[in-house]
Amino acid sequence: MSTDSVASIRELLEAREEAWLHPAGTRSRGATRPRAEPECPFRTAFQRDRDRIIHSKAFRRLKHKTQVFIAPSGDHFRTRLTHTLEVTQIARTIGRALRLNEDLIEAIGLAHDLGHTPFGHTGERALAAVFPGFRHNEQSLRVVDRIERDGRGLNLTDPVRDGILRHSKTIESISSPVAGWPRTPEGQVVKISDGIAYINHDLDDALRAGVIRLEDVPRDILDTLGWTHGERIHRLVADVIATSQPLLDAPTSETAVVRLSPDMEDVANRLRRFLFERVYEPLNQLDSTRKAERIIQFLFEHFVRHPEEIPADFRSALTDEPVERIAADYVASMTDRFALACFEAIWVPRFWSFLG
Repeated sequence: MSTDSVASIRELLEAREEAWLHPAGTRSRGATRPRAEPECPFRTAFQRDRDRIIHSKAFRRLKHKTQVFIAPSGDHFRTRLTHTLEVTQIARTIGRALRLNEDLIEAIGLAHDLGHTPFGHTGERALAAVFPGFRHNEQSLRVVDRIERDGRGLNLTDPVRDGILRHSKTIESISSPVAGWPRTPEGQVVKISDGIAYINHDLDDALRAGVIRLEDVPRDILDTLGWTHGERIHRLVADVIATSQPLLDAPTSETAVVRLSPDMEDVANRLRRFLFERVYEPLNQLDSTRKAERIIQFLFEHFVRHPEEIPADFRSALTDEPVERIAADYVASMTDRFALACFEAIWVPRFWSFLG
């Protein structure tokens, strides 16, 4: 294959996007980055972003970070990595049906939770209590902008960065924005897919753990959404596609063009509230959860007092940052098991034994 033919592959992919994508879809051609760089000869800008995310250290660490259940005994409970993959697959299904840019969707989906702390939202709350303003969506953007590649960041395109920042939702609703609506329909697809994924897989994991029984879920919710995991996802995805297609075809001043119908969103929110009342809040009261919170706060406070104990390669990439910021970055980057090992190494006297 000649150099000229290789150089034309990206252009062919960009032309295929132009011919296939919905007029509202986001084209990769001309996508800007914080720092300009030469184009790849055989990948679009969004495909390059996806590859950089998959090969990042932060992405690999997701396999050992909690989704909801801390240190579950079974092998089939979700981790932050499997959650990420489920979100991305749901989002790609919706995006393909709406003729949106799947490469952009995939990049946002794979990166949206890179900034999550150890122990899931438990760790996020604990770190925010000692480092006010900490939010995992902002930390995810910080990971790709500032922390990865020894402080150089991944230099992702602006549409991917926007989708990462704006994927979070408030506690009130499956779709209410924390940092505003994503500017692209692809970012909005990931945002709604995140909600669809977690209300379903968290229900599935809670049933597996014996925290609730299926009969505990209000019957009208199951009658509407479905009585099986696959059926619930199918109905929610189908509703997003049916609701969003006319909004994309006849754009208005509305910011959100990818969303559930009002009736289906209401039922999804009722399932979400059920999970908060019967799963998330009871888990938050467990001694193990409280201990995980204290471990996160202990580690943060320790590294603020002893920044020299943060690995030199991590510190050297962030030399112009306050010590509290570096400590928060370091603790947030940890996996569950590394946080536990770090706590034990700092706090537990060497001569103690845990043998019973």
